[in-house]
Amino acid sequence: MSILTIVFLVVGLVLLVGGAEILVKGASKLAATIGISPLVIGLTVVAFGTSAPELAVSLQASLNGQADIALGNVVGSNICNVLLILGVSAMIAPLVVAQQLVRLDVPIMIGVSALLMFFGMDGRLNRSDGVVLLLGGLAYTVFLLYQSRQEKDLAVQDEYAQFGERSLSLKETGLNVALFVAGVVMLVAGSQMLVNSAVSIATFLGASPLIIGLTVIALGTSLPELATSITATLRGERDIAVGNVIGSNIFNILVVLGLTSAVSTTGMTMSQSVRSFDLPIMLAVAVMCLPIFFTDNQVSRREGLLLLAYYLLYVGYLVANATRPESVWAGWIGIIVVPLTLLMLALLGWRTWATVRRRRSAEKLE
Repeated sequence: MSILTIVFLVVGLVLLVGGAEILVKGASKLAATIGISPLVIGLTVVAFGTSAPELAVSLQASLNGQADIALGNVVGSNICNVLLILGVSAMIAPLVVAQQLVRLDVPIMIGVSALLMFFGMDGRLNRSDGVVLLLGGLAYTVFLLYQSRQEKDLAVQDEYAQFGERSLSLKETGLNVALFVAGVVMLVAGSQMLVNSAVSIATFLGASPLIIGLTVIALGTSLPELATSITATLRGERDIAVGNVIGSNIFNILVVLGLTSAVSTTGMTMSQSVRSFDLPIMLAVAVMCLPIFFTDNQVSRREGLLLLAYYLLYVGYLVANATRPESVWAGWIGIIVVPLTLLMLALLGWRTWATVRRRRSAEKLE
């Protein structure tokens, strides 16, 4: 491991942060240009753009026969997106969650996570599974764009009133497109530099390909989402901040894994550890979003801290299990963390049910 590896790591981080700022700026202005709400821009172009590193890394890993890295990259990124990115963003400022996310996009994220688990029950994602996922990603994108033009919700109409359709000059439109493209290029280049240097460091330390994919590469390719969501939060574009994470998770499963397994000649092998631990964690994290988002339609700072704590526990378990399999982490996770998680989900479910009753009572009084 040379000093050049460290230099690439730092340069990659700089490109990620700068690219995220440019991407959010260009995407927000494009939303006004073509009359699509910031929420839908966050769910589509920003989510797809910031997931480009996952796509590039997973495709390259699959073509090189490194299915563990490709799969670990996506599963680890989805866990990181919710626990780390939403957690950190909410700790900076409470995140307001649009109703569309609660009633449509989060259930879709849960559904595609469960579908991935179903496809992986035989220990493999074959080409036909990949085609189904890929077609689902195309249908989801087309539906979002169509729905954005037909949206009748008053909150979204208010967004149109603020950001809505307006005529821009060809020069302004070209500049916005150039900003968006430049942001994506910087994100992809920065992610590649960061991931390559991080893999070199992890390999030097003797970590397995699966652990590298679930931790180092997953975190590296999720840094665009992290930088974009934090930047969007600071700029007040909170629909983009939350929509970016949910859209990225859906895109990662449907398009990244779909395309990766579809182009692979032998499909993608799923190890038993991924099927029995990491995929259930990914699904549980997706399910956790629903009660958190529904209650008061926001992610509070306290909930952000809880999400971040869960991510640190997850990564701590992976690292401890990889370096010292005989340690007490596995038993501790099973005996303490899992029951506490179930209790937390039960409490969130009760809060959600109480919120529904309160809203219905208020509607009756009106």
